[in-house]
Amino acid sequence: LKSMSGRSVAEGLALVRSTIGALAKEVGADPRLVAVSKIMPVDVVMEAYKENQRHFGENYVQELCEKAPQMPKDIKWHFIGNLQSNKAKILVKEVPNLFVVESVDSVKIANALEKACVSVGRKEVLNVMVQVNTSQEESKSGCEAVEATTIASHITTDCKSLKLMGLMTIGKLGDPNPQPYFAQLTKVRSEVEAHLKLPPNSLELSMGMSGDYELAIRMGSTNVRVGSTIFGARPKKEKPAGGAASTSEGAGRGGARMLF
Repeated sequence: LKSMSGRSVAEGLALVRSTIGALAKEVGADPRLVAVSKIMPVDVVMEAYKENQRHFGENYVQELCEKAPQMPKDIKWHFIGNLQSNKAKILVKEVPNLFVVESVDSVKIANALEKACVSVGRKEVLNVMVQVNTSQEESKSGCEAVEATTIASHITTDCKSLKLMGLMTIGKLGDPNPQPYFAQLTKVRSEVEAHLKLPPNSLELSMGMSGDYELAIRMGSTNVRVGSTIFGARPKKEKPAGGAASTSEGAGRGGARMLF
């Protein structure tokens, strides 16, 4: 299967892995690659799976709930879209191999996920990340930087079914220099770790997409979300119900496309 770029999924994946591998040696780290598979059909996503890719990212609850049962159970799904609290239960119930929800941006969402895990009897603790709106765009999901510590503290103190894994952000749409946003997330991480008395750099940083993941890794990202470089340009599709895209190779609340 060839993408519109002329590359197969296997070739796109190999290209990204090669780039990450070289950067990992340069910075002395081992960042995780999340293949953002939203709007891609199962057979295309399976091309990446066959190349031993296991971490995949999805933006829409309905789409992920439809895909997950059709695909191998050892996939580690990352939910990276704007999650509505009333969709938390179906997400947790229908996707038992949900690895992390990267887009927790309020105490309300954390509570909804906690309640969902208890309600469906999920055995494994669910990893979560606090999404921070570092660019302060009104159209974008994510909490304010000053709210991150409160949400993180609530998760660690009051949500026994959840595990605080780290923080997530995306750069500003159309800004060719995401450096300030990545720097801001790193600063917020330090503040959260200090407040929670965690060792420095023990929380993950999820930042970087197809257009800026190299810079993100250089700035300390442990989790990059890459879609179009692997899968090619996405086919146009009407937005399904279950939460607007908000992160990774998605759109803000206002629906503006992110062309990464």
